[in-house]
Amino acid sequence: ILVVNMSRASDGEDVSERPRPAPQNWILLHPAYEQMKKLEVGDSEQLHAAFLVYMDLTEVRRWKDVSCVKSPELQAVLLEGREKEGAPIQTVFPLPVRRALCHKSLRHVLDRGYPMLLCAVASDSTLVYQRMTDGLVTPDPPVGPFQDVGRRQHRKRRQQH
Repeated sequence: ILVVNMSRASDGEDVSERPRPAPQNWILLHPAYEQMKKLEVGDSEQLHAAFLVYMDLTEVRRWKDVSCVKSPELQAVLLEGREKEGAPIQTVFPLPVRRALCHKSLRHVLDRGYPMLLCAVASDSTLVYQRMTDGLVTPDPPVGPFQDVGRRQHRKRRQQH
C-alpha cells in the first residue's frame, strides 16, 4: 500500500511520496494469539473464536489467571480462568456457531473437573455464554413477594368485569 501525504512541509518544500508499510492485523501479533497458535489445534475458526473469548474475559469481564489449554480429543483451544480473585477455576469452551457440538464433546470438557461455560461465537463476534453442568440442576426459587394466584381466581376476576 502506498500512502501519499499531499501536505507541504513547514519550510515550503513538497513532502515526497513515502511508502508506508501496510498495517498488520494486530490479532496475529498478540502474545495470547501466538500462544494459542502454538497449541496447533488445526481449526483456524475455533482458534479465532478462542482469541475473541480470551479478549472478552480478560479485557471486558476482567477475569483473573486466564490461560489457554489444548483439548486433543476436541482439537480445540479451551480457556481456564477465574471470574474474580480467589474464585474457583472455570473452563470456557469457545465454539464457532457453525461448528457442530455433540454430547461427547461436552463430556470431555466437563470431565476436566471444573465448572464449564460454553461460549457460542457468531461471525459478527457476538458472544453468548451458557453455563453447562454435569447432570440436572434444580432452579433457584423465585425471589420476591410473589403470590400464587390460582387459575380459578383469575377466571373469576375476568368474569366479574
